[in-house]
Amino acid sequence: MAMTLITTNTSSNAASSSFTSGIDNTYKLYIFKFYAVNPATDAAEFTFQANAVGASGYNETITSTFFQAYNQEEGAGGALAYDPAGSMDQAQGTAYQALGNTWGNAADESGAGTLWLFNPSNTTYVKHFYATVSGYDGSSGGNNYTQNNYVAGYFNTTTAIDDIQFKMDSGNMDAVIKMYGVG
Repeated sequence: MAMTLITTNTSSNAASSSFTSGIDNTYKLYIFKFYAVNPATDAAEFTFQANAVGASGYNETITSTFFQAYNQEEGAGGALAYDPAGSMDQAQGTAYQALGNTWGNAADESGAGTLWLFNPSNTTYVKHFYATVSGYDGSSGGNNYTQNNYVAGYFNTTTAIDDIQFKMDSGNMDAVIKMYGVG
């Protein structure tokens, strides 16, 4: 399968990064790759949400799971944990879905990763997604650590999805996000 670059959003101190065109029935799989995501606010969560066709507000119903592998910079305190913050997954929620949590805002603190969105134009089934995201947390009281997050779930709608938005849960961000179609 070939990946086709559809669009690139480059954000500098922006509130969000939205993809409001290009998600249609051309491809059954859309891949979003994000690089150098750096929050303006320390300890921010990197999140995403969607709109169904004709909808607004980025508040589709999500069921998801979130787990994280992490290790402190000095080599102590590593673990693999389900939803370590206790609020990263959703059970029929409409909030923005966390992809990365407590990322620091210093120049050497950022995140990167990939989000897969399956068959968003289908009008029979829910829309599945999963993501693998790596980030650096320097905000936890001096316990600098790297984290690798695994997120999976679905938008509980049979209406086609045609908008995706990424943002931090607090403050602005710098980011490069590319959207690809696969097929």
